[in-house]
Formats: sequence, structure tokens, C-alpha cells
Amino acid sequence: MLTKQQKIEKVDAGVKDVKLSKIILFGDFSRVKVSELSVLRSELRKIGAKFQVIKKRLLRIIFEKSGIDFNPEQFDSQVGTVFSDKEIHEAAQIMFKFAKGTVGGDKKERFQILGGLNVAEKKFLDAVFVKAVGALPSREVLLGQLLGTIIGPARALLYVLSEKSKK
Repeated sequence: MLTKQQKIEKVDAGVKDVKLSKIILFGDFSRVKVSELSVLRSELRKIGAKFQVIKKRLLRIIFEKSGIDFNPEQFDSQVGTVFSDKEIHEAAQIMFKFAKGTVGGDKKERFQILGGLNVAEKKFLDAVFVKAVGALPSREVLLGQLLGTIIGPARALLYVLSEKSKK
């Protein structure tokens, strides 16, 4: 149980985290072991994000003080909060992979993505959207696929011309 002073410090730190974040993601960690959560935390730290457990009531106060109209008490489960100053895809990919068990966990899907919050637009992002963004391949892979698609017809044309010139 936190003292009143500890709660005030937690709220102040949370307001600071919100101001420094572009995106905030929420996940249900109630069925995840502490050792598995430490893996998630370390993966998020690699991109400069952090996973924190903040009581929903305190989180609501943090959002109110930050001028964001969002009530995390709408979630029925325990809520873990990811604060990230990067774009949504980086943190969402890590959370998606963790939820699927491909990052530091098993395949039981005990970790659930609950949604997110775009801080700049003060807009809630539903779980389906966050999961869809998390399922996308990385930017580099997408660019490689695009390049392959663009070069494919030119390569085929060069092959045809090469075969025609041999005749």
C-alpha cells in the first residue's frame, strides 16, 4: 500500500512520463510471471520505452493533470503502461511479439494488449489497431518488399530482352 506522499510522487513522475511520450500503450499483465515481465521491460528499454505498473486510479489522475480525457478504469483487468517517445510501431511490435510468445515467453498468449493512446492527438487507439500495427513487419522489411515489387517487372523485361538478343 502506497502512502499519500508516494502516490503524489508517482503521479508527478507519471505526468512527466506522459509529457515525454508520443504514444502510451496498455497491456493486461495479470497472468504473466514477473520474470517474463522483466524480459518485456528490457526489450522496451532498448528502444527507449518503459513499462510501468500504475494503479488505474492514479493513472486516471495522471491523465487528468496532463489534459487528456481518458479513463483507464474502463479496463477490467490489471493494466501495465508503456510510455514511448518513439512512433507506435516500435513499441507495438515488441508488445505484439511478447503477447504471441516470440519474445521471452511461451505461446500461451497470457499477455493481452488492451489498446493505446496517441498523446499528441489525445486519441484512444483500440486493441485491434495496436495489434495490427504490431503485426506489421519492420520498416526495412517493408521497403525491401516495395523495392522487390518495383524492380520485378524491370528484371523480367531485361530477361526477355536478353533471351531475344541470344536468338
